[in-house]
Amino acid sequence: MIGLPDFPWDRLVPYKKRALAHPGGIVDLSVGTPVDSVPAVAREALAGAADSPGYPLTHGTERLRGAAAGWLARRHGVTVDPADVLPTIGSKELVAWLPTLLGVGSGDRVVIPALAYPTYDVGARIAGATPYATDGLLGLGPERVPLVWVNSPSNPTGRVLPAEHLRKVVAWARERGAIVASDECYIELGWEERPISILHPDVCGGSHEGLLAVHSLSKRSNLAGYRAAFVTGDPALVARLLEVRKHAGMIVPAPVQAAMAAVLDDDEHADAQRDLYAARRALLRPALEKAGWRVEHSTAGLYLWATDDRNCWEQVQALAEIGILVAPGDFYGHAGSSHIRIAVTATDERVNAAVLRLQ
Repeated sequence: MIGLPDFPWDRLVPYKKRALAHPGGIVDLSVGTPVDSVPAVAREALAGAADSPGYPLTHGTERLRGAAAGWLARRHGVTVDPADVLPTIGSKELVAWLPTLLGVGSGDRVVIPALAYPTYDVGARIAGATPYATDGLLGLGPERVPLVWVNSPSNPTGRVLPAEHLRKVVAWARERGAIVASDECYIELGWEERPISILHPDVCGGSHEGLLAVHSLSKRSNLAGYRAAFVTGDPALVARLLEVRKHAGMIVPAPVQAAMAAVLDDDEHADAQRDLYAARRALLRPALEKAGWRVEHSTAGLYLWATDDRNCWEQVQALAEIGILVAPGDFYGHAGSSHIRIAVTATDERVNAAVLRLQ
Protein backbone atom coordinates (compact mmCIF):
# COMPACT_ATOMS: atom_id res chain seq x y z
CA MET A 1 0.00 0.00 0.00
CA ILE A 2 1.45 3.37 -1.04
CA GLY A 3 1.37 5.95 1.77
CA LEU A 4 0.08 9.13 0.13
CA PRO A 5 -0.89 12.39 1.83
CA ASP A 6 -4.52 13.48 1.86
CA PHE A 7 -5.49 15.31 -1.33
CA PRO A 8 -4.81 18.90 -0.25
CA TRP A 9 -7.61 20.59 -2.16
CA ASP A 10 -10.24 18.68 -0.16
CA ARG A 11 -9.30 20.84 2.85
CA LEU A 12 -10.33 23.95 0.94
CA VAL A 13 -13.98 22.86 0.48
CA PRO A 14 -15.44 24.71 3.53
CA TYR A 15 -13.75 27.94 2.46
CA LYS A 16 -15.09 27.51 -1.07
CA LYS A 17 -18.60 27.17 0.34
CA ARG A 18 -18.11 30.40 2.29
CA ALA A 19 -16.87 32.24 -0.81
CA LEU A 20 -19.76 30.86 -2.89
CA ALA A 21 -22.18 32.45 -0.42
CA HIS A 22 -21.02 35.96 -1.34
CA PRO A 23 -23.87 37.95 -2.99
CA GLY A 24 -21.64 38.69 -5.97
CA GLY A 25 -20.56 35.07 -6.36
CA ILE A 26 -17.18 33.46 -5.88
CA VAL A 27 -13.92 34.74 -7.36
CA ASP A 28 -11.92 31.54 -7.56
CA LEU A 29 -8.20 32.33 -7.59
CA SER A 30 -7.22 29.04 -5.94
CA VAL A 31 -6.41 26.75 -8.88
CA GLY A 32 -4.45 28.01 -11.88
CA THR A 33 -6.84 26.59 -14.44
CA PRO A 34 -7.18 28.36 -17.80
CA VAL A 35 -10.47 30.19 -18.35
CA ASP A 36 -9.93 31.65 -21.82
CA SER A 37 -10.83 29.86 -25.04
CA VAL A 38 -8.67 27.20 -26.63
CA PRO A 39 -6.96 28.93 -29.58
CA ALA A 40 -8.61 28.43 -32.96
CA VAL A 41 -5.43 26.93 -34.38
CA ALA A 42 -5.64 24.09 -31.84
CA ARG A 43 -9.35 23.44 -32.35
CA GLU A 44 -8.94 23.33 -36.11
CA ALA A 45 -6.03 20.90 -35.91
CA LEU A 46 -7.91 18.72 -33.42
CA ALA A 47 -10.97 18.57 -35.66
CA GLY A 48 -8.83 17.88 -38.72
CA ALA A 49 -7.30 14.87 -37.01
CA ALA A 50 -10.56 13.62 -35.48
CA ASP A 51 -10.78 10.66 -37.87
CA SER A 52 -7.88 8.78 -36.24
CA PRO A 53 -8.99 5.13 -35.90
CA GLY A 54 -5.53 3.61 -35.47
CA TYR A 55 -3.26 3.56 -32.45
CA PRO A 56 -1.23 6.77 -32.05
CA LEU A 57 2.55 6.80 -31.75
CA THR A 58 3.88 6.78 -28.19
CA HIS A 59 6.91 8.70 -29.46
CA GLY A 60 4.67 11.27 -31.13
CA THR A 61 4.43 12.19 -34.78
CA GLU A 62 7.44 13.65 -36.59
CA ARG A 63 5.37 16.79 -37.08
CA LEU A 64 4.83 17.20 -33.33
CA ARG A 65 8.42 16.47 -32.37
CA GLY A 66 9.70 18.88 -35.02
CA ALA A 67 7.32 21.60 -33.80
CA ALA A 68 8.48 21.14 -30.19
CA ALA A 69 12.14 21.31 -31.19
CA GLY A 70 11.43 24.38 -33.32
CA TRP A 71 9.65 26.14 -30.46
CA LEU A 72 12.53 25.46 -28.05
CA ALA A 73 15.05 26.85 -30.51
CA ARG A 74 12.96 29.86 -31.53
CA ARG A 75 11.74 30.97 -28.13
CA HIS A 76 14.31 29.62 -25.67
CA GLY A 77 17.65 29.21 -27.41
CA VAL A 78 17.64 25.45 -26.79
CA THR A 79 18.70 22.96 -29.47
CA VAL A 80 17.33 19.41 -29.26
CA ASP A 81 17.03 16.64 -31.83
CA PRO A 82 13.32 16.08 -32.57
CA ALA A 83 14.00 12.38 -31.89
CA ASP A 84 14.62 13.37 -28.25
CA VAL A 85 11.13 14.84 -27.75
CA LEU A 86 8.53 12.65 -26.04
CA PRO A 87 4.88 13.77 -25.67
CA THR A 88 3.17 13.08 -22.33
CA ILE A 89 -0.44 13.03 -21.14
CA GLY A 90 -0.13 16.41 -19.48
CA SER A 91 2.83 17.31 -17.29
CA LYS A 92 1.30 16.17 -13.97
CA GLU A 93 1.26 12.57 -15.22
CA LEU A 94 4.96 12.73 -16.01
CA VAL A 95 5.85 14.41 -12.71
CA ALA A 96 3.94 11.74 -10.78
CA TRP A 97 5.45 8.78 -12.63
CA LEU A 98 8.96 9.96 -13.53
CA PRO A 99 10.71 8.46 -10.47
CA THR A 100 9.06 5.11 -11.16
CA LEU A 101 9.84 5.27 -14.89
CA LEU A 102 13.49 5.99 -14.06
CA GLY A 103 13.76 3.06 -11.65
CA VAL A 104 13.94 5.13 -8.47
CA GLY A 105 12.79 3.06 -5.50
CA SER A 106 12.98 2.09 -1.86
CA GLY A 107 15.93 3.57 0.00
CA ASP A 108 16.34 6.40 -2.49
CA ARG A 109 15.76 10.06 -1.75
CA VAL A 110 14.21 12.33 -4.37
CA VAL A 111 15.15 15.97 -3.87
CA ILE A 112 12.32 18.46 -4.35
CA PRO A 113 12.16 22.23 -3.73
CA ALA A 114 11.35 23.39 -0.17
CA LEU A 115 8.22 25.04 -1.59
CA ALA A 116 6.89 22.83 -4.34
CA TYR A 117 4.03 21.57 -6.44
CA PRO A 118 2.73 18.66 -4.30
CA THR A 119 3.03 16.08 -7.11
CA TYR A 120 6.85 15.99 -6.80
CA ASP A 121 6.37 14.58 -3.30
CA VAL A 122 3.64 12.21 -4.47
CA GLY A 123 5.75 10.92 -7.37
CA ALA A 124 8.57 9.97 -5.02
CA ARG A 125 6.14 8.15 -2.73
CA ILE A 126 4.52 6.25 -5.61
CA ALA A 127 7.98 4.94 -6.51
CA GLY A 128 8.56 3.85 -2.90
CA ALA A 129 11.25 6.50 -2.46
CA THR A 130 11.49 9.27 0.15
CA PRO A 131 10.88 12.90 -0.84
CA TYR A 132 13.45 15.31 0.58
CA ALA A 133 12.42 18.97 0.49
CA THR A 134 15.34 21.40 0.39
CA ASP A 135 16.72 24.33 -1.56
CA GLY A 136 20.28 23.55 -0.45
CA LEU A 137 21.95 20.48 -1.93
CA LEU A 138 25.12 20.74 0.17
CA GLY A 139 23.33 19.34 3.22
CA LEU A 140 23.00 15.99 1.46
CA GLY A 141 26.76 15.43 1.63
CA PRO A 142 28.11 12.48 -0.38
CA GLU A 143 24.81 10.56 -0.34
CA ARG A 144 23.75 9.09 -3.68
CA VAL A 145 20.61 10.84 -4.91
CA PRO A 146 19.08 9.48 -8.12
CA LEU A 147 16.77 12.41 -8.95
CA VAL A 148 16.65 16.15 -8.25
CA TRP A 149 13.64 18.28 -9.22
CA VAL A 150 13.99 21.98 -9.99
CA ASN A 151 11.10 24.26 -10.93
CA SER A 152 11.63 27.64 -12.53
CA PRO A 153 9.50 29.70 -12.65
CA SER A 154 8.29 28.22 -9.40
CA ASN A 155 4.83 27.06 -8.58
CA PRO A 156 3.80 28.43 -6.07
CA THR A 157 6.16 31.40 -5.60
CA GLY A 158 6.88 32.61 -9.14
CA ARG A 159 10.58 32.69 -8.30
CA VAL A 160 13.01 32.42 -11.23
CA LEU A 161 16.25 30.48 -10.78
CA PRO A 162 19.10 32.33 -12.51
CA ALA A 163 21.48 30.55 -14.88
CA GLU A 164 24.26 30.62 -12.25
CA HIS A 165 22.12 28.75 -9.72
CA LEU A 166 21.02 26.15 -12.28
CA ARG A 167 24.64 25.65 -13.38
CA LYS A 168 25.57 24.78 -9.79
CA VAL A 169 22.72 22.28 -9.56
CA VAL A 170 23.80 20.64 -12.82
CA ALA A 171 27.44 20.46 -11.71
CA TRP A 172 26.47 19.00 -8.31
CA ALA A 173 24.24 16.38 -9.93
CA ARG A 174 26.80 15.37 -12.54
CA GLU A 175 29.46 14.84 -9.88
CA ARG A 176 27.12 12.36 -8.18
CA GLY A 177 25.47 10.75 -11.18
CA ALA A 178 22.07 12.24 -10.35
CA ILE A 179 19.41 13.11 -12.90
CA VAL A 180 18.05 16.67 -12.84
CA ALA A 181 14.42 17.06 -13.93
CA SER A 182 13.45 20.66 -14.58
CA ASP A 183 9.76 21.57 -14.55
CA GLU A 184 9.53 24.49 -16.99
CA CYS A 185 5.77 24.70 -17.44
CA TYR A 186 5.70 28.48 -16.88
CA ILE A 187 8.85 29.34 -18.84
CA GLU A 188 7.09 31.69 -21.29
CA LEU A 189 5.52 33.72 -18.49
CA GLY A 190 8.41 35.83 -17.25
CA TRP A 191 7.41 39.31 -16.04
CA GLU A 192 10.22 41.07 -14.14
CA GLU A 193 12.71 38.29 -14.96
CA ARG A 194 13.22 36.08 -17.98
CA PRO A 195 13.37 32.36 -17.11
CA ILE A 196 16.05 30.15 -18.67
CA SER A 197 15.82 26.45 -19.48
CA ILE A 198 18.13 23.94 -17.85
CA LEU A 199 18.90 22.80 -21.41
CA HIS A 200 20.23 26.20 -22.44
CA PRO A 201 23.97 26.17 -23.24
CA ASP A 202 24.60 28.86 -20.60
CA VAL A 203 23.37 26.38 -17.98
CA CYS A 204 24.40 22.95 -19.20
CA GLY A 205 27.53 23.79 -21.20
CA GLY A 206 26.00 22.41 -24.39
CA SER A 207 25.51 18.86 -23.06
CA HIS A 208 22.13 17.51 -22.01
CA GLU A 209 23.61 14.52 -20.24
CA GLY A 210 21.62 13.69 -17.10
CA LEU A 211 19.04 16.41 -17.75
CA LEU A 212 15.34 16.39 -18.54
CA ALA A 213 13.09 19.39 -19.15
CA VAL A 214 9.30 19.15 -18.82
CA HIS A 215 7.09 21.50 -20.84
CA SER A 216 3.32 21.96 -20.76
CA LEU A 217 0.84 23.60 -23.12
CA SER A 218 -1.80 23.99 -20.41
CA LYS A 219 -0.92 27.58 -19.56
CA ARG A 220 0.77 28.81 -22.75
CA SER A 221 -2.03 27.63 -25.04
CA ASN A 222 -5.02 26.95 -22.72
CA LEU A 223 -4.76 23.21 -23.40
CA ALA A 224 -5.23 21.97 -19.82
CA GLY A 225 -8.30 20.06 -21.00
CA TYR A 226 -6.32 18.39 -23.78
CA ARG A 227 -3.61 16.98 -21.45
CA ALA A 228 -0.76 18.11 -23.67
CA ALA A 229 2.89 18.23 -22.61
CA PHE A 230 6.29 16.86 -23.51
CA VAL A 231 9.66 15.99 -22.03
CA THR A 232 13.06 16.34 -23.69
CA GLY A 233 16.76 16.36 -22.85
CA ASP A 234 19.31 13.57 -22.48
CA PRO A 235 18.77 11.21 -25.48
CA ALA A 236 19.54 8.12 -23.38
CA LEU A 237 17.02 9.11 -20.70
CA VAL A 238 14.32 9.97 -23.24
CA ALA A 239 14.86 6.61 -24.95
CA ARG A 240 14.51 4.89 -21.59
CA LEU A 241 11.27 6.70 -20.84
CA LEU A 242 9.94 5.91 -24.31
CA GLU A 243 10.62 2.19 -23.90
CA VAL A 244 8.72 1.98 -20.60
CA ARG A 245 5.88 4.17 -21.85
CA LYS A 246 5.43 1.92 -24.90
CA HIS A 247 4.95 -1.08 -22.62
CA ALA A 248 2.64 0.85 -20.27
CA GLY A 249 0.40 2.32 -22.99
CA MET A 250 1.09 5.91 -21.92
CA ILE A 251 0.15 7.53 -25.22
CA VAL A 252 -1.11 10.99 -26.17
CA PRO A 253 -4.17 10.68 -28.47
CA ALA A 254 -3.49 11.43 -32.13
CA PRO A 255 -5.87 14.43 -32.40
CA VAL A 256 -4.21 15.99 -29.34
CA GLN A 257 -0.79 15.45 -30.93
CA ALA A 258 -2.02 17.35 -33.99
CA ALA A 259 -3.27 20.22 -31.81
CA MET A 260 0.04 20.31 -29.93
CA ALA A 261 2.01 20.63 -33.16
CA ALA A 262 -0.23 23.45 -34.35
CA VAL A 263 0.09 25.57 -31.20
CA LEU A 264 3.84 25.00 -30.89
CA ASP A 265 4.25 26.40 -34.39
CA ASP A 266 2.12 29.45 -33.59
CA ASP A 267 3.44 32.21 -31.32
CA GLU A 268 0.71 34.76 -32.02
CA HIS A 269 -1.93 33.17 -29.79
CA ALA A 270 0.61 32.62 -27.00
CA ASP A 271 1.65 36.28 -27.04
CA ALA A 272 -2.01 37.37 -26.94
CA GLN A 273 -2.68 35.07 -23.97
CA ARG A 274 0.39 36.37 -22.19
CA ASP A 275 -0.94 39.93 -22.60
CA LEU A 276 -4.22 38.88 -20.96
CA TYR A 277 -2.41 37.44 -17.95
CA ALA A 278 -0.18 40.49 -17.69
CA ALA A 279 -3.21 42.80 -17.58
CA ARG A 280 -4.94 40.72 -14.88
CA ARG A 281 -1.78 40.55 -12.84
CA ALA A 282 -1.33 44.33 -13.11
CA LEU A 283 -4.77 44.79 -11.51
CA LEU A 284 -4.57 42.13 -8.81
CA ARG A 285 -1.12 42.83 -7.42
CA PRO A 286 -1.60 46.49 -6.40
CA ALA A 287 -5.08 45.70 -5.07
CA LEU A 288 -3.65 43.02 -2.78
CA GLU A 289 -0.83 45.30 -1.66
CA LYS A 290 -3.23 48.14 -0.84
CA ALA A 291 -5.33 45.67 1.17
CA GLY A 292 -2.33 44.79 3.36
CA TRP A 293 -0.63 41.89 1.62
CA ARG A 294 3.04 41.76 0.70
CA VAL A 295 3.85 40.01 -2.59
CA GLU A 296 7.17 38.13 -2.58
CA HIS A 297 9.13 36.64 -5.52
CA SER A 298 6.36 36.34 -8.16
CA THR A 299 8.57 37.71 -10.94
CA ALA A 300 7.18 35.09 -13.34
CA GLY A 301 4.42 32.51 -13.68
CA LEU A 302 0.69 32.73 -13.03
CA TYR A 303 0.61 33.22 -9.27
CA LEU A 304 1.14 35.91 -6.67
CA TRP A 305 2.85 34.59 -3.52
CA ALA A 306 1.63 36.85 -0.75
CA THR A 307 1.47 37.25 3.02
CA ASP A 308 0.09 39.58 5.66
CA ASP A 309 2.10 37.63 8.29
CA ARG A 310 -0.87 35.71 9.66
CA ASN A 311 -1.23 31.94 9.41
CA CYS A 312 -2.10 31.01 5.83
CA TRP A 313 -5.50 29.58 6.79
CA GLU A 314 -6.47 32.81 8.55
CA GLN A 315 -5.68 34.64 5.33
CA VAL A 316 -7.71 32.13 3.31
CA GLN A 317 -10.63 32.66 5.71
CA ALA A 318 -10.40 36.46 5.52
CA LEU A 319 -10.55 36.41 1.73
CA ALA A 320 -13.32 33.78 1.64
CA GLU A 321 -15.42 36.20 3.72
CA ILE A 322 -15.38 38.61 0.77
CA GLY A 323 -15.97 35.84 -1.76
CA ILE A 324 -12.36 35.33 -2.91
CA LEU A 325 -10.90 31.83 -2.79
CA VAL A 326 -7.12 31.39 -2.71
CA ALA A 327 -4.74 28.51 -1.93
CA PRO A 328 -3.04 28.24 1.48
CA GLY A 329 0.74 28.24 1.31
CA ASP A 330 1.15 25.11 3.37
CA PHE A 331 -0.22 23.08 0.45
CA TYR A 332 3.28 23.54 -0.97
CA GLY A 333 5.37 22.78 2.09
CA HIS A 334 5.84 23.84 5.72
CA ALA A 335 7.79 26.90 4.56
CA GLY A 336 4.55 28.29 3.13
CA SER A 337 2.59 28.35 6.37
CA SER A 338 2.32 32.15 6.45
CA HIS A 339 1.67 32.69 2.73
CA ILE A 340 -1.16 32.33 0.24
CA ARG A 341 -1.04 31.66 -3.49
CA ILE A 342 -3.28 33.76 -5.70
CA ALA A 343 -3.81 32.67 -9.31
CA VAL A 344 -4.23 35.30 -12.03
CA THR A 345 -6.18 32.92 -14.25
CA ALA A 346 -9.72 34.21 -13.62
CA THR A 347 -11.71 36.06 -16.27
CA ASP A 348 -11.40 39.84 -16.59
CA GLU A 349 -14.85 40.23 -15.01
CA ARG A 350 -13.93 38.11 -11.97
CA VAL A 351 -10.55 39.82 -11.56
CA ASN A 352 -12.31 43.20 -11.56
CA ALA A 353 -14.75 41.86 -8.94
CA ALA A 354 -11.83 40.81 -6.73
CA VAL A 355 -10.19 44.22 -7.07
CA LEU A 356 -13.42 45.96 -5.99
CA ARG A 357 -13.84 43.65 -2.99
CA LEU A 358 -10.25 44.16 -1.85
CA GLN A 359 -10.93 47.90 -1.65
